[in-house]
Amino acid sequence: MSLDVRLPILLRQLRLPTVAANYRKFAQEASQSRQPYEEYLLALLEHELDQRDVNRRKRRVQEARFPVLRTLDEFDFSAIPSLNPGKVLELVRGEYLARKENVALIGAIGTGKTHIAIALGLAACEMGQRVRFFTAAGLINDLLEAQDAHRLTKLENWLMKQDLIVLDEVGFVPFSQRGAQMLFAFISQKYLRGSLAITSNLAFADWTEVFGDARLTSALLDRLTHHCHILEFAGESYRFRQSLQRQSLSQAEMSTSSDPEGGQDRPRVGHFSFIKRVVFR
Repeated sequence: MSLDVRLPILLRQLRLPTVAANYRKFAQEASQSRQPYEEYLLALLEHELDQRDVNRRKRRVQEARFPVLRTLDEFDFSAIPSLNPGKVLELVRGEYLARKENVALIGAIGTGKTHIAIALGLAACEMGQRVRFFTAAGLINDLLEAQDAHRLTKLENWLMKQDLIVLDEVGFVPFSQRGAQMLFAFISQKYLRGSLAITSNLAFADWTEVFGDARLTSALLDRLTHHCHILEFAGESYRFRQSLQRQSLSQAEMSTSSDPEGGQDRPRVGHFSFIKRVVFR
């Protein structure tokens, strides 16, 4: 078997796919520049490690199962004056993850809580941390199904290995007694063993409405908020504001295109007085 055939096979058996794909190119460049063999080998192996790091970060993002990808660059902090940009940027650095601290994002519906939570999760993935996104209802369903299938311990062990669990939409719907107990057990287990980023449209004082039991709610909040960064989102719906801006821009563009000469009979942009109430997910 020739060298050109045997070498790629060995490299793939050694799980060095980037070296296998690039050793010829690097060898040609090293020969042209009269690079010492050691430098050629070092450059090739560094390229392998760099590509592994890129692949690992991509894999972390895929495994997190975010519903959409959101970054801080896309967030308009001026729309939510109550939110401290400096605090969010501090959290993005990820030091809270090493300390097993939690983040609670509390505020009205549509104010950008999920956006920031996903941005924190995405930043954690970029650092190589293990992240998983759930809605509160989705996690409870998974826990209940695992218990019924006698594989709850396996799921709980996997959840404990995650560096960050993003738990979205706590407070949107009341939990069943069994579901509330399962979520309480999960948060109790996760306490000081990993970080949680929880979004809720309810103030902590109102969590009894969804958990049903005042004593259980109090015990849960005691664990959740013991080492916790609290981000408050006060203001009108961030999503509604963005929607109105996009619609205004679209209508303005349509008006411009229908009257390119800038005539006086250009139709005016419509108003939104007919919108009385919008409920966002």
